[in-house]
Amino acid sequence: MTVPGIDWPRLVAWMGEHVPSAGAPVSVSLISGGRSNLTYLVEAAERRVVLRRPPLGHVLPTAHDMRREWRVISALYGTPVPVPPPLAFCADDEVIGAPFYVMGHVDGAAVRDRAELTTGVEETRRLSQRLAEVLAEIHAVDYAAVGLADFGRPEGYLARQLDRWCQQWARSADREEPAYDRLVARLRDRLPATSASTLVHGDYRLDNTLVSLAPPEIRAVVDWEMSTLGDPLADLGLTLTYWHDPGDEERAAIPVAGDVTLAPGFLNTAEFAAHYAKVSGRDLSDLDFYVAFGNFKLAVIVEGIHARFRQGKTVGEGFESIGGAVPVLIERAHRTLDSRTP
Repeated sequence: MTVPGIDWPRLVAWMGEHVPSAGAPVSVSLISGGRSNLTYLVEAAERRVVLRRPPLGHVLPTAHDMRREWRVISALYGTPVPVPPPLAFCADDEVIGAPFYVMGHVDGAAVRDRAELTTGVEETRRLSQRLAEVLAEIHAVDYAAVGLADFGRPEGYLARQLDRWCQQWARSADREEPAYDRLVARLRDRLPATSASTLVHGDYRLDNTLVSLAPPEIRAVVDWEMSTLGDPLADLGLTLTYWHDPGDEERAAIPVAGDVTLAPGFLNTAEFAAHYAKVSGRDLSDLDFYVAFGNFKLAVIVEGIHARFRQGKTVGEGFESIGGAVPVLIERAHRTLDSRTP
């Protein structure tokens, strides 16, 4: 059996020793939709399980940390935050060529496009409300109590994030973007002096969750590769960066999260932010900065994906136009900062 990123004979042997409850593995297939870490469905004799491993090629330093994902879902399992059941972690590169972990399969869909939402208007609205509520639940976790006290350094989080993503940009970009340098300077000038400290997901959006549609519910939050301890509003700002509101035609040029937010009944950005503020109790008066920061971060992430595509190291389809989203995201960040009332 030949599947990119998987050494099937070695995986079968490893699972027999470390995940015996699944039974003998029968087949493995790539789950479509991933643009970063690779996700595979392993069909075994007793149950389905899911394997996560880093991408092939151009892996940026500190990115795609499988142990980090494994640690956070292990800590959150059993809390109000829904995550897949953790099963086993492998640090040995010799098994499939990179560290990986295996988790239980959750019966739910990763929804990207509005055509996939077959619910009515009220059910769709409720699902989008649950998206805000689960984000607030992540930010409400007592991270010390679940063993994540040393999961990050909350002090100076935003300044370190800005520096980190600037370094990632330097490692990925191969083109001049004058507006990028000006954006970095503007964000640095606006960094809040202090901020709250919570567990943050780092890439929270509907298609990084698994949902049921009848009834509408979020069954698991996945893709924790960028999770850490930091400012919860940075999480919210990035989530809103992914949003596609009715009438925002420019957003169609950013092919990273589908158009699910255009489904009838789905909360728009303002409604989503308001619902998050209601259930979390957080002050959103500085939200424009966090949305601009989200656009900056997403621009760097997309540039990294574009770099892997240029190297021929992406797996799957839909990567050929993704590089064009980068200048659009940078310009949207500038406009967001410009929109602030003096």
